[in-house]
Amino acid sequence: MEAGEPSPCFSRASYEERCLLMIDIHSHILPGLDDGAASMEEAVAMARFALAGGIRCMVATPHVKKGKYDNDREKIVDAMASLRKVLLKKEIRLFVMPGAEYSLEPDLPQRFSRGELLTINNKGRHLLVELPAEFVPDYTATVLYDLQLQGVTPIIVHPERNAVFTRDHSRFYELVARGALAQITAGSLGGLFGRTSDAAARAFLEQGCAHFIASDAHASTGRIQYMETAIKEAVNLLGNEAGMKVAKENPQRVVQGEHIEAGEIKKRQSSRNGLFHFFRKNANRA
Repeated sequence: MEAGEPSPCFSRASYEERCLLMIDIHSHILPGLDDGAASMEEAVAMARFALAGGIRCMVATPHVKKGKYDNDREKIVDAMASLRKVLLKKEIRLFVMPGAEYSLEPDLPQRFSRGELLTINNKGRHLLVELPAEFVPDYTATVLYDLQLQGVTPIIVHPERNAVFTRDHSRFYELVARGALAQITAGSLGGLFGRTSDAAARAFLEQGCAHFIASDAHASTGRIQYMETAIKEAVNLLGNEAGMKVAKENPQRVVQGEHIEAGEIKKRQSSRNGLFHFFRKNANRA
């Protein structure tokens, strides 16, 4: 099977069957490419944990950052093909798809136009983009818009972990209002990254500014285990229809290269699931 072919998860499955599948659009399962899996053994362990947690399809999205993680399309696709062979041999029924997590850099649009960037499942429609953790570069809106002009929709990864966005939600909402999508890390809804990220993740979901939940898994322990819990949290927060759209419908659409509307930014109904929820949840754990 070639990198861009549809996942067998969808080829013969009915709509009802597909709704039972969990797709993780952001992971660092490919061994030796970044700060994710350090070996094939670790990648296999991640695959086993993913399956145990209900994930059936995973997009492999290693970091791409100039001078640090110089992963090109060919290197990523080759690593994915090697992992697929090992999983097949071991009869581990996790389907791995190609992708990458690109650090926001001024020349991303030019690199895309030259065919250098790897979109989710190689469909040419959606691109994971990571902003710096502590600030928002001045060229952010321009880069994202220039990508959109070429027909690719940027997906901002873990905005709830960006210091600027958590202090001033409007800075993030501006980018979504212009057509960018966003992905929340599952662990943020479990308090893994602290109360600020927990509260921001819930606010972004409530206001319709978060369109996906993904593991951002880097190892076989830790972040993967939060996926099931995060989906339940999203359903509790948004209701079944909207929660399942973020948790399952949108991931299904994105790996098939289908259009996803950013949607209307909503007024937040209450803050009951913000800091109060975080403190109550962690008090119950004590």
